[in-house]
Amino acid sequence: MNYITRSLENVISQVTKEYAVVLVTGPRQVGKTTMLQKLMEGTDRGYVTLDDLNERNIAKTDPELFLQLHKPPVLIDEVQYAPELFPYIKMHVDKSHEPGAFWLTGSQVFKLMRGVQESLAGRVAVLSLTSLSQAEIYNGQMEPFTIDLNALSARSKERKSADTRDIYDRIFRGSMPAIVSGQNSNSQIFYSSYLTTYIERDVKELSNAIDSLKFYRFITAVAARCGQMLNIADIARDADISQIQTKSWLGILETLGIIFYLHPYSNNLLKRLLKTPKLYFYDTGLVCYLTKWSSAETLESGAMNGAILENYVVAEIVKTYLNSGKEPYLYYYRDKDAKEIDIVLEHDGVLNPMEIKKTSNPGTELIKVFDLLDKSSTTRSKGAVICMKPELSAIDRDNYIVPIWMI
Repeated sequence: MNYITRSLENVISQVTKEYAVVLVTGPRQVGKTTMLQKLMEGTDRGYVTLDDLNERNIAKTDPELFLQLHKPPVLIDEVQYAPELFPYIKMHVDKSHEPGAFWLTGSQVFKLMRGVQESLAGRVAVLSLTSLSQAEIYNGQMEPFTIDLNALSARSKERKSADTRDIYDRIFRGSMPAIVSGQNSNSQIFYSSYLTTYIERDVKELSNAIDSLKFYRFITAVAARCGQMLNIADIARDADISQIQTKSWLGILETLGIIFYLHPYSNNLLKRLLKTPKLYFYDTGLVCYLTKWSSAETLESGAMNGAILENYVVAEIVKTYLNSGKEPYLYYYRDKDAKEIDIVLEHDGVLNPMEIKKTSNPGTELIKVFDLLDKSSTTRSKGAVICMKPELSAIDRDNYIVPIWMI
């Protein structure tokens, strides 16, 4: 099986020189351990996983002994199973001040973060690994995505273009390393066992009162609404659970790194805006499995083709930031008249509006909505239509046409 180089490797190498503890969080099976073990090759760093029940027991009942058995530098996998370790890691760090002493991985972000923040504030670099990005799979540039003509031109030179069919193949196949690398050729079997493992292990860890069948119905109802504004009542009705339960279970999906939200962009001058976030999945292959599309062809011509294309683009842009160890300041814009801009990227005091469209020949009518941002107190800068056009182009001086394969 070929190892796929991860963008986050550079960030890890950098922060290991600066912080005593590096914590890589992210969902199961996105390659956290594989990546860190690759980076450990040829070093004297030890490895231990708390999936091993004997090791977990020692870590929980006698953390001091555990750290004597596994002296730094060490990689401790699935550290969320023994939060008892954190105070002892802190004591060790405060005594030795040794950069990169502990590499930790964990798949349950918030539960973990509480323990980390209480014990290791200021001593830990927290990084987030998602499923593979398009750039990682197709050897593209690893920089955060921006609407800058020089950066876009550089991207366009180094990657092979992809047409509409190729893009829907990518969306359908998804971005989990086991499928992309060819280790698992049947995505149906992979996602089926992935969900079972998830629901039976991680979800029950976070909330033991969960009925597996109801949770499966719930996550399917959520997948059917990817790329849409969050509607708790609709999801609750489809899954046959209460709205309180729906909110709690959405919290679990977010905690586990399966879904994320884009919040509406607003500032004081844009008062007539809605407050509801839009919901997206990091991995579109999981969405296709849950919503029962049988092939990339049926998906491309089916009812979800626009929403899932939007989900794919938004997730890819977010990944380019997370993979560089940066926070993505991405929003969407929608006012009370239902006028909407798919993505608003805020950086360096400017806003870049973006529309996502399946067309390969976008016209000027698509960028009219960008004028809505002129009421904002933040300066509107270049805009873009992200679409199926095969090459980088422009509508005018201020608005570019960016092919989806370039993100």
